[in-house]
Amino acid sequence: METLNFRFEKGRKRLTSQANMVGVVSSGNLEVLIESADLNGGCEVEIKTAAVGFGAIWQAVISDFDARWSLQDVRILINDAGATPAVVSLRLDQAVESVMGASA
Repeated sequence: METLNFRFEKGRKRLTSQANMVGVVSSGNLEVLIESADLNGGCEVEIKTAAVGFGAIWQAVISDFDARWSLQDVRILINDAGATPAVVSLRLDQAVESVMGASA
C-alpha cells in the first residue's frame, strides 16, 4: 500500500453540503469520501492505493481535478483498488457533484 497526500491553495468553491461517499473499493475502482473541513482555504487529498509507484500519474490527475473545481476547505479521502486515471476523474467529479447539487 502507498499513501499519497496533496494540498492545493486558493480555491474558490465551497461544498454546499457536509459530506458524501461515492464509489466502491473493488478491482479497478475506488471510493471517494468528500467533506467540508476548516483548512484555511485549502483542499487536501489523501490517497491510499495498492498500485505502488504511480505518484506522478496521481499528481497529474489530482492537479487536473483541482484546476477544474478549485475547491476550498475540502478534504478528500480516496481508497483505490487500481482504478485507471479516467475512472479516478469520473469518481472525483461524481463526488463533487453529489455535494454541490445544482451549483456545480
